[in-house]
Amino acid sequence: MKTGCERRLDKSFRNAPVLALYPGSRIVLFSDCHRGVGNTNDNFLKNQNLYMAALRHYYERGFMYIELGDGDELWENRSFDAIYEIHEDVFSMLSLFAKEKRLYLLYGNHDHEMKNDRRIPHHAGIILKLCGCTKQGAGGKPYCLELYLTHGNQADFLNSTLWRLSRFLVRYLWKPLEQLGVLDPTSAAKNYQCRERSEKRLSHWAVKHQCYLIAGHTHRPVLGNSETRYFNTGSCVHPCSVTCIEIENCEISLVKWRVEVRADNTLYVVRERLAGPLSMREL
Repeated sequence: MKTGCERRLDKSFRNAPVLALYPGSRIVLFSDCHRGVGNTNDNFLKNQNLYMAALRHYYERGFMYIELGDGDELWENRSFDAIYEIHEDVFSMLSLFAKEKRLYLLYGNHDHEMKNDRRIPHHAGIILKLCGCTKQGAGGKPYCLELYLTHGNQADFLNSTLWRLSRFLVRYLWKPLEQLGVLDPTSAAKNYQCRERSEKRLSHWAVKHQCYLIAGHTHRPVLGNSETRYFNTGSCVHPCSVTCIEIENCEISLVKWRVEVRADNTLYVVRERLAGPLSMREL
């Protein structure tokens, strides 16, 4: 019998769009930006310049941008228009990707309401299918690999099926307590045990379905392997950095963007590879 997590993940991919991956494909995966309204609860604000530097880098190099949910913080804030006004430069940059058909957005638990947004479609999941490569040592036979992209909140009943209740608790209980330093114990990003359970469930689903799953939600960056089959982009609200996953030349890398200081005390943005590259031909 399938678990609730398995049923929810199955549903996410039932009608998911399939995007072809080629040896020359360039894709960057971000998640959990949690763009807010510029107040003290806007966790994205401190990393906005880092994020913008990364966006320009990927746009200029022809990458496709895929956001795996929780892009906008609509649990703590009621209005997307207020978020757009504060972070208009970010959305202007994203619109450049959209004009060139290089933008795909997923929805998570904190921006579930964007599911019905009429301006830009938000998906529950996307499937990347590798085409045109051959598996090494397989005699040149055609090789097919699928990467399943979703937010990952499906592993957590409270943050998926009961997302409206969770939104109520965050908006009226945990949001004011956060300013006093009290963390939300139901959050997979802030509670170690919740995070561990979510990641194990996601990995179990990927192994059972013989695919590779890339998610966000827990905010912990992970570069998986052929055993766990689970990857995670991390988030854009780490204390001093943003993390993402790059796919280029049939290779996957986990990347961090951070600020460094030169000898003359000027600041500059650094792109650092945390793990990889991992050849998709080896998976």
